[in-house]
Amino acid sequence: MASPVNSSDVPVPGWDRVLSAFGEHWPGASHDRLTRALELARLAHEGQFRKSGEPYIIHPVAVAVTIAELGMDEDSICAALLHDVIEDTPVTADDVEAEFGKDVRHMTEGVTKLQSQKLAEASVSKRARAENNRAAESLRKLLLAMADDFRVMVIKLADRLHNMSTIDSMAVDKQVRIANETLEVYAPIAARLGIWQIKWQLEDLAFKTLHPEEFNAIRERVAKSRKDRESELKTAIVDLEVMLEENGLKGVRVMGRPKHLYSIYNKHVKQGVPWDEILDLIAIRVICEKQHECYLALGLVTEIWRPIPGLFSDYIQNPKPNGYQSLHTKVIGPSGEPLEVQIRTRQMHEIAEFGVAAHWTYKEGSTKPDAATGFAQLRKQLFDFSNDNETSSDFLRSVSTDLFSEQVFAFTPGGDVVDMPAGSTPIDFAFRVHTRLGEQLVMAKINGDIVPLGTAIKNGDVVEIVTRNNAQPSLDWLEHAKSAHTRSKIRGYFRRRDRELIIQRGKDGIEREVRARGLDPKRVMGDEMMKFLIGQIKDCTSINDVYARVGEGLTSTQSVADKIYRRVRELEPPEQSVAEPEAKKVEATLITGIDQVMTKRARCCEPVPGEEVVGFVTRGRGIMIHRRLCPNVLGMSEKEPERITPIKWKSDGKSYSVHLLITCVNRQGLLMDIVSIFAEAKTNVTGAKIKTLPNNTAEIMIGIEVIDVVNLRELMGKISNFGDVISILRVHAPGARK
Repeated sequence: MASPVNSSDVPVPGWDRVLSAFGEHWPGASHDRLTRALELARLAHEGQFRKSGEPYIIHPVAVAVTIAELGMDEDSICAALLHDVIEDTPVTADDVEAEFGKDVRHMTEGVTKLQSQKLAEASVSKRARAENNRAAESLRKLLLAMADDFRVMVIKLADRLHNMSTIDSMAVDKQVRIANETLEVYAPIAARLGIWQIKWQLEDLAFKTLHPEEFNAIRERVAKSRKDRESELKTAIVDLEVMLEENGLKGVRVMGRPKHLYSIYNKHVKQGVPWDEILDLIAIRVICEKQHECYLALGLVTEIWRPIPGLFSDYIQNPKPNGYQSLHTKVIGPSGEPLEVQIRTRQMHEIAEFGVAAHWTYKEGSTKPDAATGFAQLRKQLFDFSNDNETSSDFLRSVSTDLFSEQVFAFTPGGDVVDMPAGSTPIDFAFRVHTRLGEQLVMAKINGDIVPLGTAIKNGDVVEIVTRNNAQPSLDWLEHAKSAHTRSKIRGYFRRRDRELIIQRGKDGIEREVRARGLDPKRVMGDEMMKFLIGQIKDCTSINDVYARVGEGLTSTQSVADKIYRRVRELEPPEQSVAEPEAKKVEATLITGIDQVMTKRARCCEPVPGEEVVGFVTRGRGIMIHRRLCPNVLGMSEKEPERITPIKWKSDGKSYSVHLLITCVNRQGLLMDIVSIFAEAKTNVTGAKIKTLPNNTAEIMIGIEVIDVVNLRELMGKISNFGDVISILRVHAPGARK
């Protein structure tokens, strides 16, 4: 693609800030690529306007300002300028790569949202669900792109920051949705990446949108408190500066720490801290040049003011997973009120403010060693969550529960730091270290003492896991596991265990059906035939997938045996091919074509149209329709084979009842969630009964009405994909004779 021509000589607001910040962080670097990116963005967005009425180009330049001021590299700024062109303009990803390279293309594609499907005729609820699913899938795509390159998320955070600053021009319902998403997803991501500058701004902007009255009230009270305490804070700063200089710590900066409104609101509402205690709290930040100076400064702080016992944290020796390092202490200040003091080096301060942006030294092409370890762990967790969870909603639930919630930090006996959601237990710890360690867990020690597996881990605990090779998880552990990742691993273990039984059931069923066609399973079910079947059956990548679909009732044994039989006929010469059994030559009868004969659907196996059925000729009651593999009909076919007649049953548009037994993780609202899946599929539920088990699971016996076997398999597939479901089986009707 040819370089774009400058579409206008009118300067874009904010562009001078981009160039100034870039020059400050990357002295001597050329502005040529940045200028070309600006001109491409301006040309692509020409004629487009924001909801506020401003030219659209204002937005990507504002995003680029944030990226440049964070000190990000040239590719990041180019991607910030172009982050909407693929989604909103005729410019393609290939165009971007041709002009700016693969990295810029990857970042712009990572930030691009998934396109929504057109649902003009759909109901309001269906459109809302589709929008929620699209948003969840877009976030999943974004998070996985972030795992590959953290610059993607930094650009998205800058994008969200500018959108939040201009949110007033949007419809109220959209404001609420975006602000909630910002508070629940994007601000925690910024915190996890350590970008405090963006984190607190996102929180305050979302707080202002969702709770405008509380926001204004707190802002007024903070402003008044700051004015009243300004002289006291100045005195404290001067006293500390004098003490530091007298003791040889020259060049140390001492400043007041700004208060953020949402954190104040959180302390008052969620932690129940009285207003006066929050608003009287003043804070000082001390910025040193060297790490050892931080500890010297700490000693001088506690010499001037009396420390408050139990309120000291050393994040220099024990950094947070996002790389944050600082000394935190609280003392009794000059006026007798609590005073918080944070002490860190200049480099630590940059990391605290800019997080991953400060760590990611693109000049050298790699991160600093201490940062690389933490971000590698975060990357691994994101990929693990994606592999563990089939749906985007489950993935986001795991991410928000495990990565972006309050964390607790514990140590392995070897001294490695393990971070988990607050309230985590040794079960979570074991699975967080390694899945195999969790599956073989038999006992845990905290600080050398044997403890119950449900014990909550505290910050700084040393946790030792005792394993045994033949051990296995217990479903009871689901009650004690705090982490969504751990619960997913436990459920996955039992699904794999149950899958082996399901696979064997499917294999046995196919072999029986193949024999019924006069074929020898050992001869015709070899590797080549199995490879052929994998490509013939939906959603199968291995022969075990084929067996599992049959064992779960999602694919019929008859259809698989038919494919095998036809393939054998194709591959063998006519004189060698096996003759079809005489019983199969009988022309099948449609139920709709035997009006003269009374037919009745068997209650024992609840057959439905479209599946393999046979008729049993009763004495005086006409033909009883059974599923081909019904235990009752298998017994009758041995005793009175002459009374079994082949039948085909096509869908007639009527509904027929079937019963399913669903085993899942027990939790509040479980039955309602299961029933809602059927409701969304417009399926009538004839009855439901839930039985809770002592191992934190529940069994739901549910009766539903379906039109045919295809309808039934679709519903079973949807239920089996639900995050909390361990297994789903089709069963006999309650009370029916087996």
